[in-house]
Amino acid sequence: METVTLTHTAALSRLGHALSDRTRTRVLLALREAPAYPSDLADALGVSRQVMSNQLACLRGCGLVEAVPDGRRTWYRLADPHLAPALDDLLTLVLAVDPECCGPECTCS
Repeated sequence: METVTLTHTAALSRLGHALSDRTRTRVLLALREAPAYPSDLADALGVSRQVMSNQLACLRGCGLVEAVPDGRRTWYRLADPHLAPALDDLLTLVLAVDPECCGPECTCS
């Protein structure tokens, strides 16, 4: 059995933080399909460019996406090739959710 290190724990916590926001989750899912420019992501997801900029900054800070300069523009891609298959695996999960828990008024913690 592989030992979980602080690095593993931190990586999972960062991924959890990223996935806790619907827009960030949608960005990651879009980038698993192909790299993209922020303006194209904003248009595709129906958010403002400022919102997209903020979400991409968060995802960069979490180490999940990276910015790639392209002349005067910058495009984004997933930072690790393992992330796309991991997201694919997460999409196959089937969860039975208690409607009394895991919402804004959750008392589970």
